[in-house]
Amino acid sequence: MKSGDLAVDLAAAFDASPNPYVLLTPDLRIAGANQAYLDVTSSTRDAIVGRPLFAAFDSGPGEEAPENVRQVKASLEKARDGRKRDHLALVRFSIPRAAPHGEPVMEERFWSATHTPILDASGEVVWLLQHTTDITELELLRNRMATPETASSTSALDAMIGGNVLERARIVQEDNLRLASERNRLVDMFMQAPGFVAVLAGPDHVFQFYNEAYRRLIGHRDVEGRPVAEALPEVEGQGYIDMLDSVFETGEPVQGKASLVRFQREPGAEPDSAYVDFIYQPIRDADGRIVGVFVQGHDVTDVVMAAERQKLMIDELNHRVKNTLATVQSIAIQTARSHLDPRTFAEGFQARLLALSHTHDLLTRSHWEGADLGDILQHETAAHGVHRVTLNGPPIALEPAAALSFGMIFHELATNAAKYGALSAPDGRVLVDWTVANQAGRTLHLTWREVGGPPVRPPEGRGFGSRLIERNVRHDLAGEVKLDYASDGFSADFSIPLDRGTLS
Repeated sequence: MKSGDLAVDLAAAFDASPNPYVLLTPDLRIAGANQAYLDVTSSTRDAIVGRPLFAAFDSGPGEEAPENVRQVKASLEKARDGRKRDHLALVRFSIPRAAPHGEPVMEERFWSATHTPILDASGEVVWLLQHTTDITELELLRNRMATPETASSTSALDAMIGGNVLERARIVQEDNLRLASERNRLVDMFMQAPGFVAVLAGPDHVFQFYNEAYRRLIGHRDVEGRPVAEALPEVEGQGYIDMLDSVFETGEPVQGKASLVRFQREPGAEPDSAYVDFIYQPIRDADGRIVGVFVQGHDVTDVVMAAERQKLMIDELNHRVKNTLATVQSIAIQTARSHLDPRTFAEGFQARLLALSHTHDLLTRSHWEGADLGDILQHETAAHGVHRVTLNGPPIALEPAAALSFGMIFHELATNAAKYGALSAPDGRVLVDWTVANQAGRTLHLTWREVGGPPVRPPEGRGFGSRLIERNVRHDLAGEVKLDYASDGFSADFSIPLDRGTLS
């Protein structure tokens, strides 16, 4: 027999069947119906084919109509989405009938329905076949015989016509609806849970279910129905599949805290690191056999990273405190050597600590990322009058250690100018100019020049200020400085490399 002849014969058999059938598309539109279906629904092919099922048949205007429609639709969708046949033992669904006066009226009927998905070669649903049986007369007869007056004398007949069977079917259907509702609530709870959840089936750990938190964790990939090794190939070699194997084979749970796992969240991208708290637990069937693994946990990446940042901050703070204490100790020793009188020692020591504090304030504002050279100069010279100190140069970002060194240097220069130099005279001024040369290996050139002050005499010996400046420039900044005590005004020329990396 040719395939074309077979198709014709099947179509003829479909139409000749005494059982009502309607063929639906996956979006629940009527694709075809046999004659028995047209007869039982009092409809024609032209009137219903191509229309949505619940537009052609909506169960009428009654209060129960929406629930009747919902039951039929839910059963169809369950068969379609689960790719398995679904049954409705009993459903009340009204259909239009022609009244004697010609106007259609809705007639209440009782139905038993079976919904069967029809799959293509790839396993996708291409059609849904609805087979319905009109059991209205049977249900009405059973109800009439269920009155108190006739119950005792008709119980045998009631059983013969199927009343008890129908009642049991109704109870089973109601239980199934209740269980389905509870299952849906449980699924909704898992889907909305803040932690990630997944159910893996069989020894290959096939994804049966996973919630939105798990989907976010793995980069919004569709992994349902696929083994872990295939769906998440990047986790092989990280130990997690071995742990799943162990749980499935031994039944012993496995737990991890802040475990590092790497997921390839974008196609072709390098895997990202994540830290998770998790537990793998065995899933057992009614006989106690292990059939899968339940995965539950939380993405704690933010917590782990915050703890690492806190540790780095504490380590950095300890480093800075040690450096600061070393600086304070050096200031105290050098100041004590230059000031034998306790009062003058206290004044000099306090002034230098304030200079150090000023630079700390600037660094704190930038979260210790650095400070601008001009801001440090302005901070250290502001007390002597903004109009007496002229600052001229481009913005230059200094790293924290360099900023602290420059703060101490500019404090010593300003203090010396106020005591002995240009700022000690009414008309004296300080001019500070700086530029950056050689952009490939940037070098700061800065000149501190005093004018209008008293005649300058070279110092008889090297004081604390000059020693501090030279030590900071050569040791901390790896630069050079030239101090010039010309009679018409003191000047200092600095040459400092700016690209030495982070100074400690």
